[in-house]
Amino acid sequence: MTDLRGRWALVTGASSGLGVDFARELAGRGCPVVLVARREERLRQLAAELEAAHGVATHVLALDLADRHAPRTLHERLRADGIAVDVLVNNAGFGVFGPFLEIDWERERQMLELDVLAVVELTKRFATDMAERRAGWILQVASIGAFQPTPTYATYAAAKSFVLSFSDAIAHELRPYGVHVCTVCPGVTATEFLTVAGQRPTLYQRLMMMQSPAVARSAVRALLRGRTSVVPGVGNALSAFSMRLMPRGIQATIAKAAMSGGGSGPT
Repeated sequence: MTDLRGRWALVTGASSGLGVDFARELAGRGCPVVLVARREERLRQLAAELEAAHGVATHVLALDLADRHAPRTLHERLRADGIAVDVLVNNAGFGVFGPFLEIDWERERQMLELDVLAVVELTKRFATDMAERRAGWILQVASIGAFQPTPTYATYAAAKSFVLSFSDAIAHELRPYGVHVCTVCPGVTATEFLTVAGQRPTLYQRLMMMQSPAVARSAVRALLRGRTSVVPGVGNALSAFSMRLMPRGIQATIAKAAMSGGGSGPT
């Protein structure tokens, strides 16, 4: 696999969950790491941990990437600081659980800004730099929800479907420039996702839940092996494959049963 030692990695959503473990995984491979999220105190704690454990440089930027100007601000600040990002991990994002007609539009709009528009803009800005250098690695974080319509997560699943399709397409476009793109589609993972989404876990979610470090490790390995996508976990991979063989109406029915049985409320 590719040796990333000394190459700057940028991890968005690095204050918790998968973002923390992506940063740990990349720092463990010798990458200096740019950590981006809203919660600066958590970022600085992680930065101190990575510097002590792996001896890598870190750079902390507290930004809300749901702000339409934040991706440009991030790119410009790193350029001004002389940091050339060779590894981009588009991890920042969240979901909103509930019936479509009952979800607050402002919350849903923020989700789409972060899960779709920020992903595309960050990819375009940093991939352009990578293509000029003829080297780069981009890890996009989608979801197993990308493979089927999911009632009560309708907009979130659609956003992740967009990320998967978009990323598969640009993986082919960027390959001649030496830029590798891989999309990880995790299933239910032990992070803050359900709490932020506003859902109590269903039986299916509890049974299928993976640990965040294992998902991050699987994703980074797939990226460095040149794969364009990966679904961590055998059960998740089988579920994603089987969904593709079913009519979309049946997919939606199964997805609703699996994802909606827990109801709303704190996890």
